[in-house]
Amino acid sequence: MPAPDLGPVFNARACADCHQNPVSGGSSQFTEIRAGHLDKDGNFVAATVPINDGASTIANRSIINDRALIPQAQERIPNTENIRALRAALNTLGDGFVEAIDDNTLWSIAQRQIELSNGRIHGEAVEVPVLEAPGQSRIGRFGWKDQHISLLSFIGDAYLNEMGVTNRLRPKDVTTIGKITLDPEDVPDNLGLADIDHFAQFIRGTKVPPRGAALAATPVSQAGEKIFETIGCATCHVSAIVTAPPRTSINGGAFTVPEALGNKIIHPYSDFLLHDIGTGDGIVQNPPEDTANKLRTVPLWGLRMHPRHMHDLKSLTLEDAIERHGGEAEQERDRFGRLSAAEKQALFTFLNSL
Repeated sequence: MPAPDLGPVFNARACADCHQNPVSGGSSQFTEIRAGHLDKDGNFVAATVPINDGASTIANRSIINDRALIPQAQERIPNTENIRALRAALNTLGDGFVEAIDDNTLWSIAQRQIELSNGRIHGEAVEVPVLEAPGQSRIGRFGWKDQHISLLSFIGDAYLNEMGVTNRLRPKDVTTIGKITLDPEDVPDNLGLADIDHFAQFIRGTKVPPRGAALAATPVSQAGEKIFETIGCATCHVSAIVTAPPRTSINGGAFTVPEALGNKIIHPYSDFLLHDIGTGDGIVQNPPEDTANKLRTVPLWGLRMHPRHMHDLKSLTLEDAIERHGGEAEQERDRFGRLSAAEKQALFTFLNSL
């Protein structure tokens, strides 16, 4: 039986149900459903989902839950919500370092992209609210739409939207149909910490996904890395970023970068910015509206453990994933297409070492 504080609608019973490849905190082979429609002015509106045989609705549902505690609460997408998308759960290992990246570093990367590409590539940095620091905002970096800026914000939101567990950051359940507990369900323990606090500590303490050292050291992998840089992949999949100095106050003053995370060189192979590469899903989670067809550059660390690729997991090979790149990445895709078979294999060898 599910725990009594689960639901009434949910996607999974625990975070590790989705974040589990290759260990707890990793990426997922599962996808979640997002939905909505455009209003008369062409602006995205998150779905309104009828439940309880149409007697009730759940509004503002850009995420649709696949599971429910009782049949009356089961969500189904109505025909009116004609924007529909699949999204994979992302890796969280090493995200403490991502949280510790200074906003100015991300701004600088975005500016550098414009200079390198004469304006063709221009990662978008969006300011989003810090849930644990009301009135404060920061550049988003978590989620496919950069919809969260801190691990605690991300976790509090996921507890409600993925598991139906209310907490101090998201204190109200989305429906009362089938609900038997009082909100919020995640309450402090004898240490004064709620479950979302412990989970944030866990993620901040995880190491980044390790590279395959033996494969990375081979001449063919090293040749593939040079090709990766030469054809322009590294413009967005940035290989090295330095985190903010220790004792830097971030997240609207709610968190201070510790020694373990501060002033560290990380190799995420991402810029954590939003780009339009022709694979956008039409979903807007934070303004502005131009983010509808933009997605965050997926970090490539841990790529060797991914059996499927891209935000919807529809690409089963690295070649297919690269060939799906268009828009801002069209020229890079075309340069890949002009590589010899040996050069492509060297590139794949490098990618499979990450």
